[in-house]
Amino acid sequence: MTEGIAGLAGVLVWTEAARYAAMRDFYVDTLGLKPRSDRPKFVNFEWGEQRLSISTHEGVTGANEDPLRQMINLTVSDIQATAIALEARGVQFSRPPEQEPWGGWITTFEDPDGNTLQLLQTPPGA
Repeated sequence: MTEGIAGLAGVLVWTEAARYAAMRDFYVDTLGLKPRSDRPKFVNFEWGEQRLSISTHEGVTGANEDPLRQMINLTVSDIQATAIALEARGVQFSRPPEQEPWGGWITTFEDPDGNTLQLLQTPPGA
């Protein structure tokens, strides 16, 4: 790591106010993430020292026009079971669960704003 940078504190995904409810509901209800903080126009999830937040910003309008500019990877222990559960909740995968040459498994989908997300199952010992 570069001197002075101790790690990644988290990721903040901006959306417009009119789209916030759909974004919040997707991450909480569809993905089943448990909020650390859940306030009007801001929801935050935490895993150890890493956080994912969804909030509104007046400079953001509409869906993401370049969904591959950023990608949020969410770790899972059983990608097949998680993908089946999410599909039952309406998630449409653009890439089904597939094993990568390095041994991990990945599946890809989008949130309501068109941001790319992946489930990532790392191989044992990785």
